[in-house]
Amino acid sequence: MKICLLGNNLTNFVLANVLAKKKLNVDIFYTQNLILRKNKSSRTLAISSDNYVYLKENNKKLNVSAWPTKKIKIYVEKKKSEELFEFINKDKNNFFLIKYDEIYDFFLKNLKKNKYIKFIKLKNNNTKFFFKKNYNLIINSEPKSYITKKFFYKRLEKSYNSLAYTFLITHKRLQNNIAMQIFTKDGPLAFLPLSNSKTSIVFSCKSSHKIQKQEIKKIIKKFNNKYEIKKFGKLENFTLKFSMLRNYYYKNILSFGDLIHRIHPLAGQGFNMTIRDIKILSQIIEEKINLGLEIDNSVGVNFEKKTKHLNFIYGSGVDLIYKFFNLDDKLNNSLSELIFKIFRRNNFLNKYATYFSDKGMNI
Repeated sequence: MKICLLGNNLTNFVLANVLAKKKLNVDIFYTQNLILRKNKSSRTLAISSDNYVYLKENNKKLNVSAWPTKKIKIYVEKKKSEELFEFINKDKNNFFLIKYDEIYDFFLKNLKKNKYIKFIKLKNNNTKFFFKKNYNLIINSEPKSYITKKFFYKRLEKSYNSLAYTFLITHKRLQNNIAMQIFTKDGPLAFLPLSNSKTSIVFSCKSSHKIQKQEIKKIIKKFNNKYEIKKFGKLENFTLKFSMLRNYYYKNILSFGDLIHRIHPLAGQGFNMTIRDIKILSQIIEEKINLGLEIDNSVGVNFEKKTKHLNFIYGSGVDLIYKFFNLDDKLNNSLSELIFKIFRRNNFLNKYATYFSDKGMNI
């Protein structure tokens, strides 16, 4: 049985690793040059503890710097020095922060050595080639591919009219295992520890117009009361939108990753949702193999049935949090004070929120 993955992205690399463990032959098609990224980007990924364990279980040799975060503290602009709420899991870390380029390069190097994996350069987006090869399953995670434009163009989508800015700061060494999320009038600002001397900054600015690095530095200075900053790293930005694909499959073609769901980064759940999708797809394929059945069109049917509603509920929940703090800002943070006062008094709600940030809706 053969599976085709379209796109040389991290989603496909993690998925290919899982499929190869089942001794399935996987062809990965790519259009851009297949080269190591070598820390060119400042982008980081916050991987939940549950998902990090899954990655480690599926690759015993996983060797990337994964910095643990024990607490997440929430602040609002009105009381920037007084925490509104604290997410803490007494049994384990909340999440691990990993540099995107580092984990991308790790999987690329290892997949190139895997006898079940084959990388194929795709010329001129020639999709007819896929069908001639008679793949059992074609998995597409490329938003600009011909397949996407032809079969997967219907989606529920809205723009936040915002840009997310991300960069690293180098600072004086300190015990650095507490993340901070500050809901400012200009948008959510996150401080995510990467080591005792480095922290990742993600600022989701409520403006579609690019702002200069000096302006962002002023915002950081206003809300930073923890770090003695020595250096600001390379500034990168990307547009923010909410997007949910209406149909996940067409015959034996299955859409995947960011193509089926994109959410606001304020909760750091985008790639975590994808890892949870990989778990479910892996289970569906494993059941087929154990029963001696072919991997066929029913895989896409079952995957959509098991994940589509969960992804929509989870993504909408993150969107609701964004809307809540927008409204709260207009009400001078009076709403958040009331709501989180209830959260602080109720251990069940605290535990429930921490659980779903770790495991998602896939119970």
